[in-house]
Amino acid sequence: MTAAQKEVRAVADLDRVLVLAGGLSPEHEVSVHSGRSVAEALRRLDVEVQVADVDSTLLRRLAEDPPQVVFPVLHGSAGEDGAIREVLELVGAPYVGARPDACRLAYSKPAAKALLAARGVRVARGAALPKSAFHDLGAPALLERLAERLGLPLFVKPDRGGSAFGATPVTSLHDLSAALVSCFAYSDSALIEEQVQGTELAVGVVDTGEGPMALPPVEIVPDGGVYDYAARYTAGRTEFFCPARLDDDALEAATRVALTAHEVLGLRDLSRTDVIVGQDGQVAFLETNVAPGLTETSTFPMAAGAAGLDFAVVCRELAHQAYLRG
Repeated sequence: MTAAQKEVRAVADLDRVLVLAGGLSPEHEVSVHSGRSVAEALRRLDVEVQVADVDSTLLRRLAEDPPQVVFPVLHGSAGEDGAIREVLELVGAPYVGARPDACRLAYSKPAAKALLAARGVRVARGAALPKSAFHDLGAPALLERLAERLGLPLFVKPDRGGSAFGATPVTSLHDLSAALVSCFAYSDSALIEEQVQGTELAVGVVDTGEGPMALPPVEIVPDGGVYDYAARYTAGRTEFFCPARLDDDALEAATRVALTAHEVLGLRDLSRTDVIVGQDGQVAFLETNVAPGLTETSTFPMAAGAAGLDFAVVCRELAHQAYLRG
Protein backbone atom coordinates (compact mmCIF):
# COMPACT_ATOMS: atom_id res chain seq x y z
CA MET A 1 0.00 0.00 0.00
CA THR A 2 1.42 3.39 -1.00
CA ALA A 3 1.67 6.31 1.41
CA ALA A 4 -1.17 8.05 -0.42
CA GLN A 5 -3.38 4.96 -0.17
CA LYS A 6 -2.62 4.65 3.54
CA GLU A 7 -3.55 8.32 3.99
CA VAL A 8 -6.89 7.90 2.24
CA ARG A 9 -7.71 4.73 4.15
CA ALA A 10 -6.80 6.29 7.51
CA VAL A 11 -9.00 9.31 6.79
CA ALA A 12 -11.90 7.10 5.71
CA ASP A 13 -11.74 4.57 8.55
CA LEU A 14 -10.77 6.55 11.63
CA ASP A 15 -13.19 9.04 13.08
CA ARG A 16 -13.53 8.48 16.85
CA VAL A 17 -10.61 8.20 19.28
CA LEU A 18 -10.62 8.26 23.07
CA VAL A 19 -7.44 9.73 24.57
CA LEU A 20 -6.78 8.61 28.15
CA ALA A 21 -4.82 11.17 30.14
CA GLY A 22 -4.33 12.12 33.76
CA GLY A 23 -4.32 9.22 36.20
CA LEU A 24 -3.37 9.20 39.87
CA SER A 25 0.42 8.98 39.60
CA PRO A 26 2.74 11.93 40.40
CA GLU A 27 3.01 12.34 36.63
CA HIS A 28 -0.66 13.40 36.37
CA GLU A 29 0.04 16.90 35.04
CA VAL A 30 2.52 15.65 32.45
CA SER A 31 -0.04 13.13 31.26
CA VAL A 32 -2.71 15.82 30.99
CA HIS A 33 -0.41 17.93 28.80
CA SER A 34 0.55 14.92 26.68
CA GLY A 35 -3.10 14.00 26.22
CA ARG A 36 -3.98 17.53 25.19
CA SER A 37 -1.15 17.49 22.65
CA VAL A 38 -2.35 14.22 21.08
CA ALA A 39 -5.99 15.35 21.05
CA GLU A 40 -5.18 18.67 19.39
CA ALA A 41 -2.99 16.92 16.82
CA LEU A 42 -5.73 14.46 15.86
CA ARG A 43 -8.38 17.18 15.73
CA ARG A 44 -6.25 19.11 13.25
CA LEU A 45 -6.74 16.12 10.95
CA ASP A 46 -10.51 16.13 11.51
CA VAL A 47 -10.54 13.10 13.80
CA GLU A 48 -13.23 13.23 16.47
CA VAL A 49 -11.47 13.00 19.84
CA GLN A 50 -12.67 12.69 23.38
CA VAL A 51 -10.33 13.00 26.36
CA ALA A 52 -11.01 11.10 29.57
CA ASP A 53 -9.26 10.37 32.85
CA VAL A 54 -8.99 6.94 34.42
CA ASP A 55 -11.76 6.89 37.01
CA SER A 56 -14.93 5.04 37.99
CA THR A 57 -16.74 6.24 34.87
CA LEU A 58 -14.31 4.74 32.37
CA LEU A 59 -15.78 1.24 32.09
CA ARG A 60 -19.28 2.63 31.67
CA ARG A 61 -18.05 5.01 28.99
CA LEU A 62 -16.34 2.20 27.10
CA ALA A 63 -19.47 0.04 27.28
CA GLU A 64 -22.06 2.70 26.42
CA ASP A 65 -20.14 4.59 23.77
CA PRO A 66 -17.21 2.45 22.64
CA PRO A 67 -14.56 4.41 20.73
CA GLN A 68 -12.91 2.96 17.66
CA VAL A 69 -9.53 3.29 19.36
CA VAL A 70 -8.17 4.19 22.78
CA PHE A 71 -4.94 6.21 22.82
CA PRO A 72 -3.46 5.87 26.33
CA VAL A 73 -1.19 8.78 27.24
CA LEU A 74 -0.83 7.84 30.89
CA HIS A 75 2.56 8.13 32.58
CA GLY A 76 3.70 6.37 35.72
CA SER A 77 1.84 3.59 37.50
CA ALA A 78 -1.28 2.16 35.83
CA GLY A 79 -0.40 3.97 32.61
CA GLU A 80 2.92 2.22 32.09
CA ASP A 81 2.82 -0.84 34.33
CA GLY A 82 0.32 -2.67 32.12
CA ALA A 83 -2.73 -2.31 34.37
CA ILE A 84 -4.85 -0.06 32.16
CA ARG A 85 -3.83 -2.11 29.11
CA GLU A 86 -5.13 -5.22 30.88
CA VAL A 87 -8.47 -3.48 31.37
CA LEU A 88 -8.62 -2.45 27.72
CA GLU A 89 -7.89 -6.04 26.72
CA LEU A 90 -10.68 -7.26 29.01
CA VAL A 91 -13.27 -4.99 27.41
CA GLY A 92 -11.99 -5.62 23.88
CA ALA A 93 -11.06 -2.00 23.16
CA PRO A 94 -8.33 -1.54 20.51
CA TYR A 95 -5.54 0.67 21.83
CA VAL A 96 -2.26 2.28 20.84
CA GLY A 97 0.91 1.01 22.43
CA ALA A 98 2.47 -2.00 24.07
CA ARG A 99 0.57 -4.95 25.47
CA PRO A 100 0.41 -5.51 29.26
CA ASP A 101 3.23 -8.06 29.56
CA ALA A 102 5.63 -5.84 27.62
CA CYS A 103 4.65 -2.83 29.72
CA ARG A 104 5.46 -4.72 32.91
CA LEU A 105 8.92 -5.64 31.62
CA ALA A 106 9.79 -2.12 30.52
CA TYR A 107 8.34 -0.51 33.65
CA SER A 108 10.60 -2.56 35.90
CA LYS A 109 13.98 -0.91 35.37
CA PRO A 110 15.99 -3.81 36.85
CA ALA A 111 14.17 -6.36 34.66
CA ALA A 112 14.65 -4.25 31.52
CA LYS A 113 18.35 -3.78 32.32
CA ALA A 114 18.84 -7.51 32.76
CA LEU A 115 17.21 -8.30 29.42
CA LEU A 116 19.28 -5.68 27.58
CA ALA A 117 22.48 -6.81 29.28
CA ALA A 118 21.77 -10.38 28.13
CA ARG A 119 21.73 -9.05 24.56
CA GLY A 120 25.16 -7.51 25.00
CA VAL A 121 24.03 -3.94 25.65
CA ARG A 122 26.05 -2.02 28.20
CA VAL A 123 24.14 -1.13 31.38
CA ALA A 124 25.21 0.76 34.48
CA ARG A 125 26.45 -1.41 37.34
CA GLY A 126 24.07 -1.24 40.24
CA ALA A 127 21.82 -2.88 42.77
CA ALA A 128 18.06 -2.94 43.28
CA LEU A 129 17.11 -3.02 46.95
CA PRO A 130 13.79 -2.70 48.78
CA LYS A 131 13.24 -0.28 51.62
CA SER A 132 12.97 -3.23 53.99
CA ALA A 133 16.59 -4.24 53.31
CA PHE A 134 17.89 -1.01 54.83
CA HIS A 135 15.62 -1.49 57.83
CA ASP A 136 16.40 -5.17 58.40
CA LEU A 137 20.13 -5.19 57.64
CA GLY A 138 21.04 -1.78 59.04
CA ALA A 139 21.18 1.25 56.78
CA PRO A 140 24.68 2.55 57.70
CA ALA A 141 26.46 -0.73 56.94
CA LEU A 142 24.51 -1.30 53.72
CA LEU A 143 25.13 2.27 52.53
CA GLU A 144 28.86 1.89 53.12
CA ARG A 145 28.93 -1.38 51.22
CA LEU A 146 27.06 0.13 48.27
CA ALA A 147 29.45 3.08 48.04
CA GLU A 148 32.46 0.77 48.39
CA ARG A 149 31.23 -1.71 45.78
CA LEU A 150 29.89 0.71 43.18
CA GLY A 151 32.04 3.76 43.87
CA LEU A 152 31.04 7.40 43.74
CA PRO A 153 29.34 9.24 42.11
CA LEU A 154 26.11 7.24 42.08
CA PHE A 155 22.57 7.76 40.87
CA VAL A 156 19.53 6.70 42.88
CA LYS A 157 16.06 6.31 41.39
CA PRO A 158 12.87 4.33 41.98
CA ASP A 159 12.92 0.91 40.35
CA ARG A 160 9.68 1.94 38.66
CA GLY A 161 8.29 5.28 37.54
CA GLY A 162 9.37 8.19 35.42
CA SER A 163 9.71 11.95 34.97
CA ALA A 164 12.71 11.80 37.34
CA PHE A 165 10.52 11.71 40.45
CA GLY A 166 12.64 10.46 43.34
CA ALA A 167 15.78 10.39 41.18
CA THR A 168 18.91 11.97 42.66
CA PRO A 169 22.62 12.16 41.77
CA VAL A 170 24.89 11.22 44.68
CA THR A 171 28.44 12.38 45.37
CA SER A 172 28.88 11.38 49.03
CA LEU A 173 27.77 8.78 51.55
CA HIS A 174 25.61 11.42 53.25
CA ASP A 175 23.99 12.27 49.92
CA LEU A 176 23.26 8.56 49.39
CA SER A 177 21.19 8.35 52.55
CA ALA A 178 19.18 11.46 51.66
CA ALA A 179 18.68 10.25 48.07
CA LEU A 180 17.21 6.97 49.29
CA VAL A 181 14.77 8.82 51.55
CA SER A 182 13.61 10.81 48.51
CA CYS A 183 13.42 7.68 46.37
CA PHE A 184 11.32 5.73 48.88
CA ALA A 185 8.70 8.49 48.78
CA TYR A 186 7.84 7.22 45.29
CA SER A 187 8.66 3.51 45.43
CA ASP A 188 9.32 0.76 47.95
CA SER A 189 12.41 -0.31 46.03
CA ALA A 190 15.41 1.69 44.85
CA LEU A 191 17.83 1.26 41.98
CA ILE A 192 21.32 2.43 43.00
CA GLU A 193 23.67 2.69 40.02
CA GLU A 194 27.06 3.98 39.09
CA GLN A 195 26.68 7.41 37.55
CA VAL A 196 27.65 7.00 33.90
CA GLN A 197 29.34 10.14 32.63
CA GLY A 198 28.70 11.37 29.12
CA THR A 199 26.04 12.78 26.81
CA GLU A 200 22.43 11.94 27.58
CA LEU A 201 20.24 11.04 24.62
CA ALA A 202 16.59 10.21 24.18
CA VAL A 203 15.89 7.96 21.22
CA GLY A 204 12.30 7.50 20.09
CA VAL A 205 11.10 4.48 18.14
CA VAL A 206 7.93 4.52 16.06
CA ASP A 207 6.23 1.81 14.04
CA THR A 208 3.29 2.84 11.86
CA GLY A 209 3.15 -0.45 9.99
CA GLU A 210 6.48 -0.67 8.19
CA GLY A 211 8.45 -1.96 11.16
CA PRO A 212 10.15 -0.14 14.05
CA MET A 213 12.08 2.96 13.00
CA ALA A 214 14.41 4.91 15.27
CA LEU A 215 13.90 8.65 15.26
CA PRO A 216 16.91 11.02 15.35
CA PRO A 217 18.48 10.94 18.83
CA VAL A 218 17.82 14.06 20.91
CA GLU A 219 20.73 15.40 22.97
CA ILE A 220 19.65 16.68 26.38
CA VAL A 221 21.58 19.49 28.11
CA PRO A 222 19.82 20.67 31.30
CA ASP A 223 20.94 24.06 32.58
CA GLY A 224 21.55 22.71 36.09
CA GLY A 225 23.34 19.59 34.93
CA VAL A 226 20.57 17.26 36.10
CA TYR A 227 17.58 16.35 33.92
CA ASP A 228 15.04 16.46 36.76
CA TYR A 229 11.29 17.11 36.64
CA ALA A 230 11.65 20.90 36.36
CA ALA A 231 14.28 20.58 33.64
CA ARG A 232 12.04 18.21 31.68
CA TYR A 233 8.86 20.23 31.70
CA THR A 234 9.82 23.89 32.16
CA ALA A 235 10.41 25.68 28.87
CA GLY A 236 13.93 27.11 28.69
CA ARG A 237 15.38 24.97 31.48
CA THR A 238 16.96 22.49 29.07
CA GLU A 239 18.63 22.77 25.69
CA PHE A 240 17.80 20.09 23.15
CA PHE A 241 19.82 19.30 20.06
CA CYS A 242 18.29 17.13 17.38
CA PRO A 243 20.08 15.43 15.86
CA ALA A 244 22.52 15.15 18.73
CA ARG A 245 25.98 16.71 18.38
CA LEU A 246 27.82 13.39 18.22
CA ASP A 247 29.57 11.57 15.43
CA ASP A 248 27.67 9.20 13.16
CA ASP A 249 29.06 6.07 14.81
CA ALA A 250 27.81 7.14 18.25
CA LEU A 251 24.39 8.09 16.90
CA GLU A 252 24.09 4.80 15.05
CA ALA A 253 25.05 2.89 18.20
CA ALA A 254 22.43 4.79 20.21
CA THR A 255 19.69 4.02 17.69
CA ARG A 256 20.70 0.33 17.70
CA VAL A 257 20.25 0.22 21.47
CA ALA A 258 16.81 1.84 21.21
CA LEU A 259 15.69 -0.58 18.52
CA THR A 260 17.09 -3.52 20.49
CA ALA A 261 15.20 -2.39 23.59
CA HIS A 262 11.97 -2.03 21.59
CA GLU A 263 12.42 -5.56 20.26
CA VAL A 264 13.68 -7.32 23.41
CA LEU A 265 10.95 -5.85 25.61
CA GLY A 266 8.29 -6.82 23.08
CA LEU A 267 7.01 -3.29 22.50
CA ARG A 268 4.86 -1.99 19.67
CA ASP A 269 3.81 1.31 18.09
CA LEU A 270 6.05 3.72 20.00
CA SER A 271 8.65 3.89 22.76
CA ARG A 272 11.49 6.07 23.96
CA THR A 273 14.81 4.79 25.23
CA ASP A 274 17.19 6.89 27.31
CA VAL A 275 20.92 6.28 27.01
CA ILE A 276 24.26 7.83 27.94
CA VAL A 277 27.08 8.00 25.40
CA GLY A 278 30.43 7.99 27.18
CA GLN A 279 33.61 9.70 26.10
CA ASP A 280 34.72 6.37 24.63
CA GLY A 281 31.65 6.29 22.38
CA GLN A 282 30.13 3.37 24.28
CA VAL A 283 26.36 3.56 24.76
CA ALA A 284 24.89 2.69 28.15
CA PHE A 285 21.20 1.82 28.41
CA LEU A 286 19.26 3.64 31.13
CA GLU A 287 15.58 2.81 30.64
CA THR A 288 12.77 2.50 28.11
CA ASN A 289 9.40 4.22 28.33
CA VAL A 290 6.30 2.64 26.77
CA ALA A 291 4.35 5.91 27.05
CA PRO A 292 6.85 8.66 26.18
CA GLY A 293 5.99 12.24 27.00
CA LEU A 294 4.19 13.96 24.14
CA THR A 295 4.08 17.52 25.46
CA GLU A 296 5.43 20.60 23.70
CA THR A 297 8.78 20.15 25.54
CA SER A 298 8.99 16.36 25.06
CA THR A 299 11.66 14.76 22.93
CA PHE A 300 9.44 12.36 20.97
CA PRO A 301 7.51 15.02 18.97
CA MET A 302 10.77 16.95 18.55
CA ALA A 303 12.51 13.91 17.06
CA ALA A 304 9.55 13.15 14.80
CA GLY A 305 9.77 16.67 13.41
CA ALA A 306 13.51 16.32 12.86
CA ALA A 307 12.82 13.13 10.89
CA GLY A 308 10.46 15.06 8.62
CA LEU A 309 7.37 13.49 10.13
CA ASP A 310 4.20 15.39 10.98
CA PHE A 311 3.40 14.60 14.62
CA ALA A 312 -0.33 14.76 13.93
CA VAL A 313 -0.03 12.27 11.06
CA VAL A 314 2.07 9.96 13.25
CA CYS A 315 -0.63 10.02 15.95
CA ARG A 316 -3.34 9.29 13.39
CA GLU A 317 -1.38 6.44 11.81
CA LEU A 318 -0.74 4.87 15.21
CA ALA A 319 -4.43 5.12 16.06
CA HIS A 320 -5.44 3.74 12.67
CA GLN A 321 -3.03 0.83 13.05
CA ALA A 322 -4.56 0.00 16.43
CA TYR A 323 -8.02 0.15 14.85
CA LEU A 324 -6.99 -2.32 12.16
CA ARG A 325 -5.60 -4.67 14.81
CA GLY A 326 -9.07 -4.68 16.35
